[in-house]
Amino acid sequence: MPVVNRVAALTEEISAWRRDFHQHPELQYEVHRTAGRVAERLESFGVDQVVPGIGRTGVVGVIHGRRPGAGRVVAMRADMDALPIEEATGLPYASATPGKMHACGHDGHTAMLLGAAKYLAETRNFDGTAVVIFQPAEEGGAGAKAMIDDGLMERFGIQEVYGMHNMPGLPVGAFATRPGPLMASADRVFIDIEGKGGHAARPHATVDTVLVGAAIVQMLQSVVSRNLDPLDSGVVSITMFQAGHTDNVIPQTAHLRGTARALTAEVRDLLEARIAHIVEATARIYGATARADYRRDYPVLRNHPRETEFAAAVAREISGEERVQANAAPVMGGEDFAFMLEKRPGALIFAGNGEHSASLHHPAYDFNDQLIPAGVSFWVRLVEARMPAVG
Repeated sequence: MPVVNRVAALTEEISAWRRDFHQHPELQYEVHRTAGRVAERLESFGVDQVVPGIGRTGVVGVIHGRRPGAGRVVAMRADMDALPIEEATGLPYASATPGKMHACGHDGHTAMLLGAAKYLAETRNFDGTAVVIFQPAEEGGAGAKAMIDDGLMERFGIQEVYGMHNMPGLPVGAFATRPGPLMASADRVFIDIEGKGGHAARPHATVDTVLVGAAIVQMLQSVVSRNLDPLDSGVVSITMFQAGHTDNVIPQTAHLRGTARALTAEVRDLLEARIAHIVEATARIYGATARADYRRDYPVLRNHPRETEFAAAVAREISGEERVQANAAPVMGGEDFAFMLEKRPGALIFAGNGEHSASLHHPAYDFNDQLIPAGVSFWVRLVEARMPAVG
């Protein structure tokens, strides 16, 4: 794999940063230690401008090339936050904080972009400006939107923006992307059911919210199977069911939570409408009342065609034609990098975390340090190829 030589020499150091981040996971916007370490390292690299506190705890670094005004302003984004999961890897650098772990590889994303920043600040072999974005709260907190609302794009003059996410199951050194919808919208569903509570030995005198909730869960599975065109993609999953506190009482209320996913605006609208109708109508059949609160969170992540082809071309330069999927199948996971792609042209690319990697959000997951040379080389070549130095 033809990685950049200087990057190969930095790999051990970048891996050490990554393992330090892994051992000290932080959630959502509370990434104070991580953001502090990021800012300190950017300062030590000689990055021209380091700005903390964007979107509460985000950090932005600005690196000028040989002729800053002659080229474009290209941004690269990494996420910093971990997940509320108890780690089960047994690694020597496993999480030192109970109930928190880097189960999605954001420790690796942050370390790789730091490595790219160090290289770019040393070499400056480009004309233009490279902006490195370290974002909090990707895991459900919409940190990308918070940074945008804080003026990210305008304050730093960003013209294009790129993201990278590791992918378990894809070989190390391989990349995958596609133009158009790559990742699904990610919305949350909250369902409140009101029945008539009473003694469990007298169900006929009650309106059983457990029964109503069970019927709603079953009926909601018909939305995708019977309301969507079979050629479209959608997901409706109920993941929480809370009702009652003891064995001899039929509860007065029940509460369900879940998620809905789509790859198009039309399917997203359909899911919202059908969920609301099914919840209300099913409850009415049983003599209960229910309401669905459908909250739109992350939009569909849509890669821009020209920028996607450019990113794929850079990946081919790093890994070879046969190890780059330029029209990969979309996935139904969500990503708040979608907010950035709504504001500026760009693309997200997946980088292989290994065929035998545990899945994302699994307690046995670990970012594969063997990915670091390819990932950092991708970032530095993206900047050098998009803003080539002249003379």
